Amino acid sequence: MTYYIFDGSYLGYLSAFFQSFQDRKVDAVPMIEEKLESSFFAVKTYVETDSERAKRILKGLEKHIGKERVYDFYRNFLSEDPKAWHIGFKLMRSIFTNNPGILKNYADADALALSQTIKKMGRESHRMKAFIRFSKSADELYSAVIEPDFNVLPLIISFFKKRFADQRWLIYDVKRRYGYLYNLQDIQEVTLSEASNKDADLAIQIELDKQETHYQQLWKAYFKATNIVARKNIKLHVQHVPKRYWKYLVEKQD
Repeated sequence: MTYYIFDGSYLGYLSAFFQSFQDRKVDAVPMIEEKLESSFFAVKTYVETDSERAKRILKGLEKHIGKERVYDFYRNFLSEDPKAWHIGFKLMRSIFTNNPGILKNYADADALALSQTIKKMGRESHRMKAFIRFSKSADELYSAVIEPDFNVLPLIISFFKKRFADQRWLIYDVKRRYGYLYNLQDIQEVTLSEASNKDADLAIQIELDKQETHYQQLWKAYFKATNIVARKNIKLHVQHVPKRYWKYLVEKQD
């Protein structure tokens, strides 16, 4: 087995595929150094990110399967699952050789796995759109902290830009230690220093607007008033609102 080591970026992933395809390594496995388990027999090839090579892969895929399906490979990559990355490699190789229709063949185990990963990413993206709660700071910046199971932040940013185009906001993924800041003009990727990167303290570090606390109390009161105890179904509720999201929901905080 030959591991193609890339830097963890999507362009790096595509660069690794380009290199493996050029090397005719049908057993190539994409991997990042941090996730590579030590093996005496592992053969490693380190690949530098090359945006031009990555663009050639994207352009070639688009020619064979269309722009929308090319986006599937991006979502598959954001799952952060090395098995999904490997499946992406195998499917791209099939597309570039003799089987551009493989993604529609769900009898193929890899095509089915890709489809399942895309659905999984879609569910997590949908939940983040629904469960993100902004808090207004003293300088009128709306901030939200998230911790999704998968790296879905790049998939939902355009949604919030369209929805809150007239407000400055920050959405920060504490699990992956990066976020996006919208300044009324464009969106910038941001990271916090290691010292301030404590998820539990992040909300506290932002000085809330004086009215924000009041609004949060009103929201909690509204949620409590509309919650009919006799009809409470915890099992169903947890199914729709998993507990792992509760610590970032205002209505779930005491």
